Order: sequence, then C-alpha cells, then structure tokens
Amino acid sequence: MSKFIQLHLLTSYAPSNLNRDDLGRPKTARMGGTERLRVSSQSLKRHWRTSDVFEQTLGQHIGTRTKRLGVEVFNQLCELGVSEKQAKTWAIAIAGVFGKGKKDSLEIEQLAHISPEELAAVDALVKTLAAENRAPEKDDLALLRRNAAAADIAMFGRMLASSPEFNCEAACQVAHAISVHGVAVEEDYFTAVDDLNRGDSDLGAAHIGEAAFSAALFYSYICIDKELLVSNLGGDIELANKAITALVEAAVKVSPKGKQNSFASRAYASYVLAEKGDQQPRSLSVAFLKPIIGENQAEDAVKALQRQVENFDKVYGACADDRYSVNALEGEGSFEQLKAFAAD
Repeated sequence: MSKFIQLHLLTSYAPSNLNRDDLGRPKTARMGGTERLRVSSQSLKRHWRTSDVFEQTLGQHIGTRTKRLGVEVFNQLCELGVSEKQAKTWAIAIAGVFGKGKKDSLEIEQLAHISPEELAAVDALVKTLAAENRAPEKDDLALLRRNAAAADIAMFGRMLASSPEFNCEAACQVAHAISVHGVAVEEDYFTAVDDLNRGDSDLGAAHIGEAAFSAALFYSYICIDKELLVSNLGGDIELANKAITALVEAAVKVSPKGKQNSFASRAYASYVLAEKGDQQPRSLSVAFLKPIIGENQAEDAVKALQRQVENFDKVYGACADDRYSVNALEGEGSFEQLKAFAAD
C-alpha cells in the first residue's frame, strides 16, 4: 500500500491580495454559508516550485513550464549560424514534440512541463543540427523521457495530450487554501502625488485608484503519495526525500506574491500538523465548516483542528500511524524535526 504524508497548516496573512480573480479582487469561496478568502492551489504550487527554497534544495532537478521552447531553439540555431528559414522549420519540429504548435508561430498551444534531461537533449540536438547543417530526423525527435529526475514534475504531474505515454501522475495533491472564518473584501482608496507639482496651480492628486484586499487565517492541506513520488523519480529515494523536504519548507515559509509590494503580507505558518501512514487520506477542512469567531482565532483554530483529528480517530480508528506538530503560537516543536519527520 502507498505511504501517505499529510500536512495541515494554519497561516495568518495580514491585509493582502495574494491571489486575484479576473476583476483584480481577492479570490473567495462560500463554505458553511459564509464567504471565505481563498488562495488557489495553482497559485501555491507555482510560487513553491519557483521559490529560492526549491532552487537551493533541488538544484538541477526542477523542470521548466513554457510555450516558448520553439522560440528558444530558433534563437540558438540562428546564433549557431543556421539560416532563419531553416531555423524556423527545425525549431517548429522540435517544439512540436512537446505540444501542438500554434499556426504561423514558433510557440506551442499549451504550457509544457519539460524536464532538465529533456532540455539537455534538445540543446544537444540543436548543436548537432547546426554542426551537421541538416534537419532533424524522426529518431532525433525522440526527446521525451519517462521517470525524469524533475522533482516538481514528479510531485505536481504533467499532461502531454499528443504523447500520453509520457504523462506523469501527480504524487502531491494540494487543496485551495481557505480562511477558517468569514471575510469581507474591502477597498483601499489611494492617491499618488506628483513630486514636481509645487501646488502653484493644481493641488490635486496625480493619480487616484482603488485596490481590493482582505485579511485571513488560512487552512491549507497537502497530501503526498511517497510511493508514487519515488516511482515518478525512477526509484531515487534520496531525491524523493529532498523533494518532500523542499515542499514542506516552501509550504510553511513561502508566501504568494500577489500585491506584495503594496501589502508586504508575508507569513510563516503558525501551526503545522504532519501525519504519516498508509490509511486513506482525509482533509480536516470540516473542522472549519462552522466559521471561527472571536478574538483568539488562531488558538481556537488550532483547538478545532486538534479536536477534529481526535474525533476522526474515535469514529474510524487511527487515521495515521504517526504524527508530529509545531505550534509557533506557543513556541512548541522544531521545524527541523518536522522536515525530518515528513521526509523519513
């Protein structure tokens, strides 16, 4: 059976607009009959995988998501002396391995998640084609790789519609973070003054605007299938453990970047519960179906989370083999031990 690692986090963000909708307002969702603030899983995963934490821990084991591979290949070929006409034809053929090309464009239609090994194979092919002054042949275009050592692809998966045999099922499931209490999205009315306006004829502001914001204590849930993660990485347990360590640190410390220059709403998780075992995973979001109300929301949220864990165990039996938690509200636990526990 698979071994699951589950993370439950409570993180408080001061006034902010971390993840915006199409109108530029903070994303929301209704839960328990109450409007809640929300940060999408797509936003969370994007900021984790592009964070300094991932770069420092995983180094060369991070993939690249792009539509622009054909543009990069075209530029490389031209720099190596290939004519623009040939470079364009060859670049379209190479990019087409990773997705359907746009009409009259070097780009492909969908973002493709490309592993470091695949990028290396593309670079080697580009140099070969330029050196031999020839177009790529069918065998040259066998650029896709299974079980590549790209930790982010192994964790978050990828889909290649034209080459499904190279798809990767995500070993990590990430829920949308949602506030444990009701919220009201507010508007920040602001003005900007022209520094060179001396007020001789016009005392008005040079710019007037509005920015929506809100503040919330979020519950976040992550579930990692370690057996699948190791399989996705070709059996490399050491790399899988590094990936889990990076994910735990990023989830705890890395904040989404939306409107950060305006709000500087950066936060570490106040409470983290990690669970391990082969039992069927379950979220603890039901603990907040009734919104937390009161002046001690963080403490009350921790108690609600712990109570729900106990109640699930009472009804279904032990839902995890082992648990470890850190509580920054009370100064309890060790973050280094939390990372070691999750990756062990």
